[in-house]
Amino acid sequence: MNRPNIKIGTRGSKLALWQANWIKTELNKNIPSLSIEIVVIKTKGDKILDVPLAKVGGKGLFVKEIEEALLDGRVDLAVHSMKDMPADLPVGLCIGPVPKRENPADVLISKNGLLLSELEPQARIGTSSLRRGSQIKHAKPNFIIFPLRGNLDTRIKKLETSDLDAIILAAAGVKRLNLANKITEYLDYDVMLPAVGQGALCIEIRKHDLEIEKIVSQLNHPDTRAVVMGERAFLRTLGGSCQVPVAAYGEINKNTSESLGIELAQRLLSKGADKILEKLKANEQ
Repeated sequence: MNRPNIKIGTRGSKLALWQANWIKTELNKNIPSLSIEIVVIKTKGDKILDVPLAKVGGKGLFVKEIEEALLDGRVDLAVHSMKDMPADLPVGLCIGPVPKRENPADVLISKNGLLLSELEPQARIGTSSLRRGSQIKHAKPNFIIFPLRGNLDTRIKKLETSDLDAIILAAAGVKRLNLANKITEYLDYDVMLPAVGQGALCIEIRKHDLEIEKIVSQLNHPDTRAVVMGERAFLRTLGGSCQVPVAAYGEINKNTSESLGIELAQRLLSKGADKILEKLKANEQ
């Protein structure tokens, strides 16, 4: 290896920094002599905090600026939450190894320790996700959904200081920040299907950068990568993004996750899913 040091691009939230530092630690386990610098880059999603994500518009709200730094060589690899990744990547970039996935479920954190089934019929629920809000309204039509933006720890603090009854977050982020003691309930998949790639990290690299590819290859977890790529194939075929409530969770089935993801999306499209998605997108304009 000729490269004595590398730079990792990441967002600056506590969770993003935890993720980047975890990758750094894992890389140094294999190559102790490698000098690794973490470069914090602010994204559009970090700058606009007073508008629900579905209304901000555009894909890659939390990755675009980091991808630009990767393309122009300011960083050598990028670490993202997989669920933030658009279905299509910029020319010249690709998803590298995918580490083992954390729990992909969503969790309920309620102010008074009440389970979802115990909350009042018109409980006030905070979430930053159209996907979560849609599924909660399906399960509990009388619940009132309030947009909740900000970093994960900020959202938990807002629950304590606002008149919300509960918030819904990704289990993975809560656990990574050692806040699992605050979880009231892990939501079943039949109530809350996760976002595509939720719980997994994405190591994004430049195509054909063989040196970086070799350095990070040790981090790949084959089963996680197969499942996540299947979920992303489903998202890509549907043409979905974080602006529409698309959810998916895959499991290993004879190494056919990606083709199954495409097949499932095509079945949904044949049943009119494209018209529903177009209507949702039109309502956002």
